[in-house]
Amino acid sequence: MNKKVLVTGASGQLGKTIKALFYQTQKEIDFVFVSKEQLDISNEEVLQSFFNMNTFDYCINCAAYTNVEQAEKTPEIAYQINAEGVKYLAEACKTHEIVLIHISTDYVFDGEKETPYTTTDIPNPINVYGESKLLGERHIQRILEKYFIIRTSWLYSKKFGNNFYKTILKKAETETELSITIENLGCPTNTVTLATYIFNIINQPSTNFGVLHFCDEKVMTWYDFAKDILKENQLLNTINLVKVNNYRTFARRPKYSVLLNTHDIEYI
Repeated sequence: MNKKVLVTGASGQLGKTIKALFYQTQKEIDFVFVSKEQLDISNEEVLQSFFNMNTFDYCINCAAYTNVEQAEKTPEIAYQINAEGVKYLAEACKTHEIVLIHISTDYVFDGEKETPYTTTDIPNPINVYGESKLLGERHIQRILEKYFIIRTSWLYSKKFGNNFYKTILKKAETETELSITIENLGCPTNTVTLATYIFNIINQPSTNFGVLHFCDEKVMTWYDFAKDILKENQLLNTINLVKVNNYRTFARRPKYSVLLNTHDIEYI
């Protein structure tokens, strides 16, 4: 019997990547993709009704409020989706015996370390986005026994969504000089490698339940990442990249966001 896998937040860059990679190629897994318009996880009544009418083995939760700047201005929206919505989803997964795979973030940490964060390090978020995501994690840990919380960092897709990679390419079309910060260190993570990691958790299947860290392992600043993007797209000679020590933002951001990967799950 085929495994049935629900993907929430399917209109985002990770959900679209999972669909592009696996939807038509995996004959032993039946994927169901739902956007926020089709299933709002922050609406408890709608969520319960949906799960009462459908059966799944896994739920990959890509639904999240990820606008870090706006979260500071409208925190109630961030908490409603990233915390309360995740709580409702975890409760539904418990009722229907579904394994939850939840995507979290490096922003649950304060960025004060100088060595990669492990899964046993104590979270200490410094902005509303990180706080709301951490609260979502804690709801899952309180409610469920069979879950995977996957913390990742600096997620981007070359094809889908709005992200740093695509923003740099868009700016390169109209600007000749770009000022990029060197203040933050992290590991830009391609949605393709994260999607493959998630797929292998299901395909193996893994029983290494709990908190996992996964990111692409090249440590760099945003300036370094911008340089790599322009180089990859043969644009480095057309843009003057300028290093800046800080970049004024409304939300505080971790200066060090490097995660130590959990290697119990192999990925191709």
